[in-house]
Amino acid sequence: MSKLSAVIADDERLMREQLRMALQRVWPELRIVAEAHDGAEAVELVREHSPDLAFLDITMPVQNGIAAAMEIDGLCPVVFVTAYDQYAIKAFEEGAVDYLLKPVEDERLLRTRQRWEQRQLTLPSHWQASLQQLSRQLARPDYLRWIKASVGNSLRMISTGEVLFFQSDEKYTRVQTAACEALIRMPIKELLQALDPDEFWQIHRSTLVRVDAIEQIKRDDGQRGLMLQLRGYPEPLEVSRSYAHLFQRM
Repeated sequence: MSKLSAVIADDERLMREQLRMALQRVWPELRIVAEAHDGAEAVELVREHSPDLAFLDITMPVQNGIAAAMEIDGLCPVVFVTAYDQYAIKAFEEGAVDYLLKPVEDERLLRTRQRWEQRQLTLPSHWQASLQQLSRQLARPDYLRWIKASVGNSLRMISTGEVLFFQSDEKYTRVQTAACEALIRMPIKELLQALDPDEFWQIHRSTLVRVDAIEQIKRDDGQRGLMLQLRGYPEPLEVSRSYAHLFQRM
């Protein structure tokens, strides 16, 4: 009986090695017949080797993993591999394809094997629309998603989804979450270029606020104009007159 075969595609060599070693531990019957470093090469290798399965990194040069999956559709089942949880949308959990978060864990990879053995990795036709939507999302700029910040004497990785606001002084930028306050050396000007403008708005020369953290907008009776109340933070934040127009149509 011949072994099962697979193609691995990831632009990072170390990530391909990590996945290959995990597959050897969890799925020794699965033989890696080829490895690709971009989506276009992955499509060529799938057509050449006709594997039983393809593991595709989502964010790759030349052609991303979503676009490659649309071309591979019908040739073999696809498992997406990604470092970004935002791509693991609910649709992935509804059965059509599978996804693995980097670094790939043996226990999670075992679930992928079990799904394949139960023939639950077939890509139905209605998934083309979902894949096209994901591919368009990948064409957007790769905005900052994690902040390496100092909390006391230690460093902490903070997701931008946790951040309520950034506020700068002359030397540091304060990173405020509902749970803690941290410090980074990146100035507001650089943060403004690195963050998604749909998620963070500048409300003051020294302050960026996460839009979906805004609970209430108040007009101050004094001279300060608009004040924002954020969920998870007791003190209001001032909106300078230069940025008050952001809230005029709210």
